[in-house]
Amino acid sequence: MIRNAISGLAVVALMGTAAFAETFEVQMLNKGADGERMVFEPSFVQAQPGDTVKFIAKSKGHNAEVNKGMFPEGAEAFKGKINEEIEVTLDVEGVYGVICKPHFAMGMVMTIAVGDVEVPGDFLEGRVPKKAKVRFEDQLSNL
Repeated sequence: MIRNAISGLAVVALMGTAAFAETFEVQMLNKGADGERMVFEPSFVQAQPGDTVKFIAKSKGHNAEVNKGMFPEGAEAFKGKINEEIEVTLDVEGVYGVICKPHFAMGMVMTIAVGDVEVPGDFLEGRVPKKAKVRFEDQLSNL
């Protein structure tokens, strides 16, 4: 029995942090629980390196993709297809700005913070529609 316990601990140790990785589910919706239109719920996720975010198409016409220039250096960009789920494992620490391309101008955005990070000074530079910028600013206040 002790041998089995030791073997089990060895397996957990060999698996490293991957054994403790978390999966966050984010819904893409036409209308959120608070009545807001065109939203990701939740709109902010605090993750750790190795965690996965699964975007679920609950309403039609949405996708999830990282916005150009709104993800950490060294991280891989991702772009989901309309009406399809996408799972993304985030290994690089930093702040990720996620948009629904068809509804970006309507403010359909979310923020993922990976690790213990601060908002990059240039995060909201570039072309960000007014409603999207307001929502990003609100989400970034969680950091």
